[in-house]
Amino acid sequence: MRIIRDFQFVEPQDKGASVAIGNFDGVHLGHQSVIDMARDAAPDAPLGVMTFEPHPREFFAPSAPAFRLMSAEARASRLDKLGVDKLYQLNFNAALSSLTPEEFGQKVIADGLGLTHVVVGADFCFGKGRAGTVADLKRFGAQMGFGVTVAELMEYSDNTVSSTAIRNALADGRPRDAANMLGHWHRIEGEVIGGEQRGRELGFPTANMSIDGLHPPKFGVYAVLVDVLDGPNAGSYHGAASVGVRPMFDGDHPNIETFLFDFTGNLYGATLSVGLVDYLRPEMKFDGLEALMDQMHADCDEARALLAAL
Repeated sequence: MRIIRDFQFVEPQDKGASVAIGNFDGVHLGHQSVIDMARDAAPDAPLGVMTFEPHPREFFAPSAPAFRLMSAEARASRLDKLGVDKLYQLNFNAALSSLTPEEFGQKVIADGLGLTHVVVGADFCFGKGRAGTVADLKRFGAQMGFGVTVAELMEYSDNTVSSTAIRNALADGRPRDAANMLGHWHRIEGEVIGGEQRGRELGFPTANMSIDGLHPPKFGVYAVLVDVLDGPNAGSYHGAASVGVRPMFDGDHPNIETFLFDFTGNLYGATLSVGLVDYLRPEMKFDGLEALMDQMHADCDEARALLAAL
């Protein structure tokens, strides 16, 4: 998959794609349906996705709470697995955000990227002030020479499948509901960083990862599926993970600490993908380390049983 970041400087071989447009945070089932429609709309054209980095919400409100379900790198990896040929990950900046809807259609879609066809969701808005509608896009397509398909919104359990609904499920500690909308386990990906070695001292060495910039799931302990993506220990494992601030040790900065079952080795610097499967319990402060260790053993036993049943 090729990643193109600027619509003004595009190689000829990167033009002519059939493209799904959106932010694709989470790459959920609704997103996947839009991508499939782009593939079917022009089967002889390269399959593309147009998205934006940083996310427009981050650009306009940089100090707002973190909301993203996945990093740009994790999103690109997921799109690559779906068979996307061209990822137009456009730099979202003042110049792009100031384009009127008609300018976006002409300068970005028609002239810059030379797209054959575009597919968007029914709630798609574009251009300065989000003034452009799907009706505008269809009109521009007819005038400027690109096809337009509008995808209906997907429903799950009487709710629209959306990144917002997935965030709500994760905030409520319902990772299986999130997975039903995503079409895959919600995963937190990142590099293993150094910690304070407390888990090792307790007999539960953990791989610590930052969740900065990501929407935090409900704090607590989870049964997880872990993929070590690189290094000598690359592979898939079962485990238990704690997401939160570690109240037992008066922590104040959220992270995720993952204990891999039946694993020995060094994971520092490796990239992990931790899939949340079941929420086991909330974070809590125990009356001493012995009580904490007893609970950790119980958590791991429960996680092993749940994961064995998958």
